[in-house]
Amino acid sequence: MTALDEPLHRTLGDKAAKRLAKELDLHTAGDLLRHYPRRYATRGELTDLASLAEGELVTVVAEVVHATRVPMRNRGGSMLKVVVTDGSARVSMLFFPGKGNNVGHHQSRLPPGRRAMFAGKVSTFRGERQLSHPEYETFPDDEDTGADLARAFAETLVPVYPASKNLASWKIAQCVGIVLDQLGDLPDPLPAGLRRRHRLTGLSSAFQRIHRPDTPADIGASRHRLKWDEAFVLQLALARRRREAAVVAARPRPGGPGGLLDAFDAALPFTLTEGQREVGEVIAAGLASSHPMHRLLQGDVGAGKTLVALRAMLQVVDSGGQAVLLAPTEVLAQQHHRSITASLGPLAQAGRLGGAENATRVALLTGSQGAAARREALLDAASGAAGIVIGTHALLQEHVGFADLGLVVVDEQHRFGVEQRDAMREKSADGRPHVLVMTATPIPRTVAMTVYGDLDVVALTQAPAGRSPIATHVVPAQERPRFLDRAWERISEEAGQGRQTYVVCPRIGDGLDRGAEPSGAPPEEGDAPRPPLAVLDVAAQLSGGPLAGLRVECLHGRLGPDDKEAVMRRFTAGEVDVLVATTVIEVGVDVPNATVMAIMDADRFGVSQLHQLRGRVGRGSLPGLCLLVTDAPDGAPARERLDAVAATSDGFELARVDLEQRREGDVLGDAQSGRKSSLRLLTLLHDEDLIREAREEAEALVADDPDLEAHAPLVAALAELLSDDRADYLEKT
Repeated sequence: MTALDEPLHRTLGDKAAKRLAKELDLHTAGDLLRHYPRRYATRGELTDLASLAEGELVTVVAEVVHATRVPMRNRGGSMLKVVVTDGSARVSMLFFPGKGNNVGHHQSRLPPGRRAMFAGKVSTFRGERQLSHPEYETFPDDEDTGADLARAFAETLVPVYPASKNLASWKIAQCVGIVLDQLGDLPDPLPAGLRRRHRLTGLSSAFQRIHRPDTPADIGASRHRLKWDEAFVLQLALARRRREAAVVAARPRPGGPGGLLDAFDAALPFTLTEGQREVGEVIAAGLASSHPMHRLLQGDVGAGKTLVALRAMLQVVDSGGQAVLLAPTEVLAQQHHRSITASLGPLAQAGRLGGAENATRVALLTGSQGAAARREALLDAASGAAGIVIGTHALLQEHVGFADLGLVVVDEQHRFGVEQRDAMREKSADGRPHVLVMTATPIPRTVAMTVYGDLDVVALTQAPAGRSPIATHVVPAQERPRFLDRAWERISEEAGQGRQTYVVCPRIGDGLDRGAEPSGAPPEEGDAPRPPLAVLDVAAQLSGGPLAGLRVECLHGRLGPDDKEAVMRRFTAGEVDVLVATTVIEVGVDVPNATVMAIMDADRFGVSQLHQLRGRVGRGSLPGLCLLVTDAPDGAPARERLDAVAATSDGFELARVDLEQRREGDVLGDAQSGRKSSLRLLTLLHDEDLIREAREEAEALVADDPDLEAHAPLVAALAELLSDDRADYLEKT
């Protein structure tokens, strides 16, 4: 009997095992059995021999006319040529000698007059149609029995596997068949009670029926069972991790009356939304806990997440600790520093003239700061003088220290790797800091981790008062050049009324693109052959063409920090009409007077990026306009993606669109999205209810048997899921 961890070379031999390892990264019997069919075909309706077309996969019923051996000059030996007819035409069936292919055996099974069903791919040689090495089934002489067999043969479900250029689906099917024949009854990792409650078939049966189904119902039942394996084992891993985290110490940060938070709230020129108050209370309770909070704050663009995070940071400062805000770009870090410092006013001026009595400091630390500013920020962080420290990846360096780090706020968490976030947590000297992750449009893995239970979630679904609507339109520049001309006219009209515009491009240009901000869309067929439009080129064309006379400036990641700061200050002050930029302005940039955004080569960006970029306009009392400029033809996948963005302003709905196209990524690894995943059947979009049920079952089992002493097969399944790197990943998240 073959076990799931059995190396394939023991079952299939060295040659087949090496091919499976090289082509598909499959090494054990379990790997191969979990290489599930991507679809199922039937051998199909019977085809008349007279209508066969080259390249078609066909199934025919015919009678053998004669079978003869034909010498092979180049290879030696002889092949078998079987000529068959259905009364309307003739076709040759060819069988070549080789390992595992006995020509004499086929000749004895296919004598003249024998009726059989043949399935294979049609080819032609010297004008003669033929099938090479067809599958076939012979019929008995009884006509009725033969008809029944023909029908059964035609209706048989044939699994079609994800294959490679050098390893065909039918070869994979042969290997799977050999393993299934030796499988036997496997130890079942799902507890018997769980299987009964959810009416799940056994594991061995599920493997047999997903690879050798008799009916579509077999496929459905097997897939459902195997999805449960994936969901339950993963939820079990997360449930055990949550149980372990519950005993990890974190210093409570309850805040207190009369502190910075109360003073800040009293000075706010507006009223918090009901959603902001409710979410704030949930986060405040988490910070007051003696165990580390690990929470995801979801909110659409402009929902007020940063204000919620600032109030949480002030609660921590009121408790004697420090808070860090980790931003993915220098532009965003600078923007956060400016806006938070301005919002706090005298409360951020500790030790300075005009500072409030109970004030703190807000420090900024980025990678390209001047030496003096950097030394001051490092000293304020290490001494505790700065209650709030804002920065980029520079905060992760070993020499950056804190007096008492109590809260880490991560803005747009998908822009930081697991190792980077872990490095930030390690800077807390007394237990683990609390962690608050913010995201506007969750990218696929963020959504996946949310549903799979890695983060506790709160959501802001209510936009603050004063947010204006944003109209979004696709501009097909190649199909309708006049539409693009009108876009530039509209931007000029806006500038004439004192309003401002962003023009976003995928590249910097002029040889400066090494390390430039990447676009978020995966490459796909149909992309224009020209290189993506670049900031420097587009700015020059606009200044000398349709936007001549307007004040046009550039912003991109290759500018020095002082230059970037100066450009943003001029744009914020209204001294720039049109800012041509890369995605450095994707998140956090807040200029209420900016009303139009034109995204060039919009098809080269992902759904989440487009939604984030669009959120830079309509931030004041004036309505916003977003123009998605593209050369993608109507009906192309890229164009459909843009149409979806134009159709809705709901970030949560767009997250689902993004997920449809990119999938979850590996929830136990570092793939942000795409096909690399430890989950082969389970999908977020279609299996939310199943995942929720699996989480409840896992929580109950861990509560009853934390060490899984009564569930040895489940322990083995858990060990298989959590390889060393995935266990390390789970520990850090």
